[in-house]
Amino acid sequence: MSAGTPESGRWSGGAHHLPVRVYYEDTDFTGIVYYANYLKFFERGRTDALRTAGLSHAELLKADPPVGFAVRKVTVEYHAPARIDDALIVETRFASLTGVRMGIAQSITRDGVLLASAEVEAVCIDLDGRPKRLPAGLKDALGKMAGG
Repeated sequence: MSAGTPESGRWSGGAHHLPVRVYYEDTDFTGIVYYANYLKFFERGRTDALRTAGLSHAELLKADPPVGFAVRKVTVEYHAPARIDDALIVETRFASLTGVRMGIAQSITRDGVLLASAEVEAVCIDLDGRPKRLPAGLKDALGKMAGG
């Protein structure tokens, strides 16, 4: 299954896959990706996974009531370095969707080699930052894209 444009990635095997290129701005003086920039790559993966499932952040902010997502907890493990000009794949799997929380498993690979992995807990919030139940249809939309 696929939705969106090629630059938004694609769904396959129950996960969203987003291609990301490493640019000079992503690296330290040695040409290796600076550790905090992996968090940006993971964020892009989550955002495009939601977008291709029909749940863009812009549309969620226009909903009644408007909602968004905030990362409550993230655990990252770095396995091998990414370098300038590398072509990476950010894989995103929505492992659990309950109440106000989403459990998300993510990985970054280069040519099938695992470079970084993350376990993310995101919560749905209103514009005042208070927890809100996940939007109606979120489970169905993500389940449809993931083939479940």
